[in-house]
Amino acid sequence: MTTLLLMFAFTYASAQKQAEIKFDKKTHNFGTFSEKNAVQKCTFTFTNVGDAPLVINQAVPSCGCTAPQYPKNPIAPGDKGTIEVVYDGRGKIPGHFKKTITVRTNGATEMTRLYVEGDMTEE
Repeated sequence: MTTLLLMFAFTYASAQKQAEIKFDKKTHNFGTFSEKNAVQKCTFTFTNVGDAPLVINQAVPSCGCTAPQYPKNPIAPGDKGTIEVVYDGRGKIPGHFKKTITVRTNGATEMTRLYVEGDMTEE
């Protein structure tokens, strides 16, 4: 009986361990830039503040002009990682833009939205 209780307690305790992603920032503003420099890059840094390995399943941009790169390997508890985002405004109409990257993880917070925005001016 004692062994059974210990097994149950261990299983329950390990089931409670969960990853959790925490970003340093969720929005990046590129500011104003020219069509001549239409490709802009930024980095979002995150930490796994949970107590289980964090896996990023997807990072989906709201349009084809925005491309995120994210780590494919699990991030250990306490470790940091980055999501690199490239905005390519070539062929786009100048003006203000705001794009979304939806990040899906195995963490307690399964979905987080990141934003990139800025103002592209004519040459």
